[in-house]
Amino acid sequence: MEPVISPTIKYIGVDDRDLDLFESQYRVPEGMCYNSYLILDEKVCIMDTVDPRCVDEWNNKLHAALDGRTPDYLVVQHVEPDHAGAIADVVNAYPDLKVVASAKAIAFIAQFNEGIDLSDRSIAVTDGSTLELGTRTLTFATAPMVHWPEVIVTYDDKDKALFSADAFGRFGFYELDDDKWLEESRRYYINICGRYGMQVGKLLEKVAKFDVEMICSLHGNVLRGEKKAEAIRLYHIWAKYEVETPGVLVAYASIHGSTKAAALRLAEILKEKGAPAVEVADLARGLMDKAVSDAFRYGSLVLCASSYDSEVFPPMHYFIHKLRLKGYQNRRVAIVENGTWAPTAGKTMRAELEAFKKLDIVEPVFTIKSTLKSTDVTALETLAEAVLA
Repeated sequence: MEPVISPTIKYIGVDDRDLDLFESQYRVPEGMCYNSYLILDEKVCIMDTVDPRCVDEWNNKLHAALDGRTPDYLVVQHVEPDHAGAIADVVNAYPDLKVVASAKAIAFIAQFNEGIDLSDRSIAVTDGSTLELGTRTLTFATAPMVHWPEVIVTYDDKDKALFSADAFGRFGFYELDDDKWLEESRRYYINICGRYGMQVGKLLEKVAKFDVEMICSLHGNVLRGEKKAEAIRLYHIWAKYEVETPGVLVAYASIHGSTKAAALRLAEILKEKGAPAVEVADLARGLMDKAVSDAFRYGSLVLCASSYDSEVFPPMHYFIHKLRLKGYQNRRVAIVENGTWAPTAGKTMRAELEAFKKLDIVEPVFTIKSTLKSTDVTALETLAEAVLA
């Protein structure tokens, strides 16, 4: 049974349960949904399409939902391929249909679809542009870099629905278990939109002017009531790079296990000293993007890594690189290095962190020689106190 949006908004999205890597980099054990909607009014409007992997199923759903009617408009809010895989199908199937999108999106559509000519079949919209469908008016707002430059969002004043493009999305198929909603929403936001907090904040200001009762994202289920309010609250925190949960993430990259043992002992000490929450991440084996999202979630981060080839063990290098790409800031960071003859991990990590903005690096770097000794524990306790200060 298809999700019920409203009597006049039909869900025509598709679950992709066989996808292993979203954007070829984020593991999605619960698959992914590509959301698309059909608005039935005096005029008929399609809201986005789906990934090329799912076009056949989507076309079948579209035809069933149309029930003999002909679409007048296709609103393209975002031209990334996972939402634009059927644009050519729609344009070719309905010669009188007009494509509604930002001017930049219209140009992108031509780049992705050789031979498509939208010169007489498109309507370019910007902030405040409207489209009358009959009993409702669609109002558009630009959302550049949330998370591509051509993005728009759409407000439907009849059903009070905000079609939010990728904003407020999450990983997983449509009917994901409720207890996974927050983690998958956070992991999605930080890794997809995290770099663009300023732009997300500007979008939040724009949509605050609308009376929104439900949010229809391009990924994830429709948000209503308390979940809608919680999603908006979290987006305000994430967009400003504020701390969501007081606590510490201990992230380690260990070759033979000694650095791991030190990281786990530090985590125990942090708990003993009253840390409100402590999370531990194995950067060599765990979900890298979850570790990135947890780094943004908590107020403090401890990086524990082995020295390697006169620098740092590569999983840690990649983790720090990802943090920088996503705009990591407003946090305290401590460093634990391990080395047998010439420790270099600490120097390397510190140099990489100094390229960040608004980071408080906890002094001093804590050095392990091969394995954590009983004589090291006092210094480790001092480091924990500095992290929590």
